[in-house]
Parts: sequence; C-alpha cells; structure tokens
Amino acid sequence: MSDALYIAATGMQAQQAGVDVIANNLANVNTTAFKRGRVGFADLMTREAMRVAGAIGASQGAETSVQMQRMGAGVAMTGMGKVFDPGEIKKTDSPLDIAIRGEGFLEVTLADGTHAYTRGGSLKVNRDGVLETQAGHALRPSISIPANAESISIAADGRVTVRLANQASPVDAGQIDLYRFSNASRLEAMGDNLYRASEASGEAIAGRPGEDGAGLFAQGFLEGSNVKMVDEMVNLMLAQRAYEASVKVVQAADEMMGLVNNLRK
Repeated sequence: MSDALYIAATGMQAQQAGVDVIANNLANVNTTAFKRGRVGFADLMTREAMRVAGAIGASQGAETSVQMQRMGAGVAMTGMGKVFDPGEIKKTDSPLDIAIRGEGFLEVTLADGTHAYTRGGSLKVNRDGVLETQAGHALRPSISIPANAESISIAADGRVTVRLANQASPVDAGQIDLYRFSNASRLEAMGDNLYRASEASGEAIAGRPGEDGAGLFAQGFLEGSNVKMVDEMVNLMLAQRAYEASVKVVQAADEMMGLVNNLRK
C-alpha cells in the first residue's frame, strides 16, 4: 500500500480536528468569558525509508559509504489548549457581575466537593445566602450575604461589603481571591467556563487581586469572549484548503495504484 495514502490520511484527520475547534470557537463568540481553543500540530516520527550508497570524494580514496534516507510519516495533533487573552469588558451595571481585569481565576466548589476555576463572573446569592456562580457553584472561600442586606459592593481588591438595613456603615462580608497558574493554557477544560488544574498547568497559586501579577475586579462589568470572528474565518479557510490538499494526495495515490494494477505484460 502506498505510504502517501496513510500520510495524507493523517493530514485529513488533523485538519478535521482543527475545523472542530474553530467551529466551537465560533459557536461561543457571545459566551461570557469564553476563551478560544487552538490546536497544535507536529510532524510524526521520521523513519528509515531506504539505504543508498554515497561515494565520498575519490581524492580522499575512501570506500563507498551507506547512507540512510529518512522520510516523515505525516502530521499529528500535539494537543489542544486554550488561549487566555483578555476579552472585551462589557458594562452591565449589575452589582453581582464582576469582570477580572488581568490574570487570575475565581475558585469554586463543585457538587462532588472538588475545586474548579472560572473567569465567568456572573454571580448570585443562593437560598442559603452564599455567593455562587449562575451554574450553582459556590465561591471558595465561601462568602455569606445576610438576608437583610440592601446592597453589595465588591471592591477592585476583592473585598466584599454589604449595607444592612438601619445601619449607616457597611459590614465586611469576606474576601474574593484570585488564582493563577504557571501555564494556564494547559488547564483542563470542563465545560460551562470551568477549568481544572493539570500536571502541565501546575498547581493553583492563590493571591490577592492587584498583587504578584494578579488582576483586579470590576464590579458591574462582565468579560466577553476573546474569539475574533475575522481570525477564525481565516483559520477556517486555511484548514479547509489544507484538508483539500490532503484529499488531492489521496486521489493522486489512488490513480497511480490504478495505473499499476492495469499494467499488462
């Protein structure tokens, strides 16, 4: 069987994965705090194709040497990751909407007790008076809001204060911290704007907003998706052309094999 068929097939498979990622990016162009995905490609391990004899300069009087010629075996994905470039900050005027200006993630507690990280800052107060995301994941550390709170303020440094009925001065309700990673692009995406730490991303580094490279909060704002429609459309066309090129290789290899099969002595 012609190696060209296998090599072209790896190209088609890799470009199809690239198109899937682009499609997901485009579908989430309006998703709050969505981070676009990207695919990495690399050539597959080369292998020995043939041995050829190469004559070294006769003036040196050397014997004929045998050289190995090597060829590639196609292309493969090296992995899929996220690009955490900042998205556009949009004003909502909702006191429970917070955007992160800069690096950092909110830490939340999942239903099974494990922890995850998100940049989606649309919050709500549940029936127990605890701040949580719209998906129902409580912030960590937990922040309780009294039932008689008239207003909630979230400062740029993450300090949460509430104004209670019949009280002139605000009451401290807690502190929202930010968490950073040494390699955030290798976080494991869980869906619903949630991410889990992996070996490649490193462990979460806790910090206060505005300190050690962490961003700041902006109350009444939400971060938009960082997907750029024009860039994704260009990437889609490039992936389509690369896929078509691999298809042409398969067709050419098939035609060559057909010619060989039709040879007559």
